[in-house]
Amino acid sequence: MKKILIILLFIPFLCFSQKTETNKLKFDPNKKTLKVGASCGICMLNMKGKECLLAFKYKDESYYVDGAGIDDFGDAHSDTGFCNSISDAKIQGKLIDEIFFVSYFELIK
Repeated sequence: MKKILIILLFIPFLCFSQKTETNKLKFDPNKKTLKVGASCGICMLNMKGKECLLAFKYKDESYYVDGAGIDDFGDAHSDTGFCNSISDAKIQGKLIDEIFFVSYFELIK
């Protein structure tokens, strides 16, 4: 009985001690920075797709983003979220096969 009690006491510590991976987007002063309109590709930018994904519009072209998620900057379905508004952002990265692989993403307030 004592062993079961000890195990039950340590389960919460084991669950919360795991590290979660987060995207490490860093500004690189040597790369070009683009000012774009970031939003949900389907909801706001009329792109094809099956789910809400982060995308941006630049010079009348829209691209999906890889490396940052739609909920990484708050709830996408809130009143000011990406599924309900277009936000200005500064980004860096590389366009490969119509997908922008982002290395830096910052919302402009």
